[in-house]
Amino acid sequence: MNITMSFPLLAFATVLAPLAQGQSTPPQPKITGVLTILTPKPGATVEQIMKIMPAEIRATVPLYLDGKIQQWFTRGDGRGVIFILNCKNVAEARALIENLPLSKENLVDEQFIPVGPLLPLGILLRDSPANK
Repeated sequence: MNITMSFPLLAFATVLAPLAQGQSTPPQPKITGVLTILTPKPGATVEQIMKIMPAEIRATVPLYLDGKIQQWFTRGDGRGVIFILNCKNVAEARALIENLPLSKENLVDEQFIPVGPLLPLGILLRDSPANK
């Protein structure tokens, strides 16, 4: 099986595994961070964003140095940034991001996706010979 095929299968297994065990609802994953995607709002100009960018950088670097931003990336399509935030929930992540200058100026759209360990990996541990 190729790598690109295995990721969707693992995600699908996350949903099916609890159902196969007779559970009516899948277990909720432990949230260990929040994937945050920031993209320029429609109508926001490069000039508007670049005017605020020095303040945005000055505001995000301390978040990184404090460990609140675990990782940060530029989107491959050049349309914004992706942060992996060390937050327990979306509300905590939203509070961090909405205090940044680009958000305060209403120049970016924000997406928040809670993330955590891949649940199907627990099946491997549960079904291992050491646990029988």
